[in-house]
Amino acid sequence: MRPATKTSTGKELEVKYGLPRKVKFCKICCITNQRPCSVNEYSHSSDSKKKTIVFDEEGICAACRNKEKQHQEIDWEDRDKKLRDLCDRFRRDDGYYDCIVPGSGGKDSVFASHLLKYKYGMHPLTVTWSPHMYTEIGWKNFQNWIHKGGFDNYLLTPNGKVHRLLTRLAVINLLHPFQPFILGQKTFVAKMCARFNIPLAFYGEMPGEYGTTEGTSLGDEMKFADLPGAGFSKDMIGGRDLKELYLGGTKVGELIEEYGLHMNDLLAYFPLDYATFVEKKIEIYYLGYFVKWDPQECYYFSVDKVGFEANPVRTEGTYSKYNSLDDKIDGFFYYTSHIKFGMGRAMQDAAQEVRNKKITTEEGKALIKKFDGEFPVRYYKEFLEYTGLTDQEFKDLCDKFRSPHLWAKVNGERSERSEWKLRHTVNQDGVDD
Repeated sequence: MRPATKTSTGKELEVKYGLPRKVKFCKICCITNQRPCSVNEYSHSSDSKKKTIVFDEEGICAACRNKEKQHQEIDWEDRDKKLRDLCDRFRRDDGYYDCIVPGSGGKDSVFASHLLKYKYGMHPLTVTWSPHMYTEIGWKNFQNWIHKGGFDNYLLTPNGKVHRLLTRLAVINLLHPFQPFILGQKTFVAKMCARFNIPLAFYGEMPGEYGTTEGTSLGDEMKFADLPGAGFSKDMIGGRDLKELYLGGTKVGELIEEYGLHMNDLLAYFPLDYATFVEKKIEIYYLGYFVKWDPQECYYFSVDKVGFEANPVRTEGTYSKYNSLDDKIDGFFYYTSHIKFGMGRAMQDAAQEVRNKKITTEEGKALIKKFDGEFPVRYYKEFLEYTGLTDQEFKDLCDKFRSPHLWAKVNGERSERSEWKLRHTVNQDGVDD
């Protein structure tokens, strides 16, 4: 296989998004070094550069190193004591809520909320930023979470007209159909803490589980609020005028001037003011710092406690049936990730299960080869209707966002059979020009 820097004719290949020029795969979990880390979405434009997962000199990714530390070094009894001490500091006995747990009713939010309420004696208010388009199974699991789990819940559904527009623009400008959802997911919790005077909140698994560059150490105490872009405005907007922020890869000022929106239309997407965050003394933690986080075990737990149901069919793009079930846009988020970074849903799922010792490295490779990059057909018609794109427009956008150092176009016997192939894969069967 030829180097990833040049074609067979010696032409230098373009590398988009600031990705590493040389493509590597973790020797343990198989994740690619092209995997992007979280970014400040308010600065995310078509010119944005990505930070990517770190590999060490032995070819092992940061997520695997963090997981090794979790398996070998962490004193979980001490972490449990720290969690109990934290809960004791905020626990209320006056009938009011003492913490917030965000979620959709998936396995992770069921695990977090149920554990806090029934094991640690907290009184959580659950909050949900609505998916773009609920799936039938997603809505059912959401209802089971609230009714069988026994939780109060606030569900925020943002302005549907605006949400569609931002999603369309995010696809056109960034090939990132999930960005409007992510904006809400990152900012909603802090704002709900402030609104209801509940100064404690818990997210689920740690960023280090995925090898992100911020908060990678599972050995250091980590609050969500310590991370850049944590849900309030200090780091997310850096003192900029709100009209200079990007939503859907478009400046807010442009959304107002060219699309006829008002600031009020975009209120749900803006972060909490930092002064309010400080005034309210809000603290947001990752529960995964205090307790072992294993997605498959969370699934078994949620089935037992609230009757969580997996998909009746395999989720497109991967081999599992219980991850990210609630949004019809979900599959297109993972598919566009495959287009931009050469990493789809199966690679992410397999890498995590290898790290958690559920499958072997070789099994992970086989699952990636079989399922990664599969096109999500099931909700494609609804996705196109939601975004206002045609089939050809979406396919053309996908081709536009492919990085040449990752993809080569291979011709069949007839030109109409031409197809894109990854130049490099974890299974060593990539192609070159």
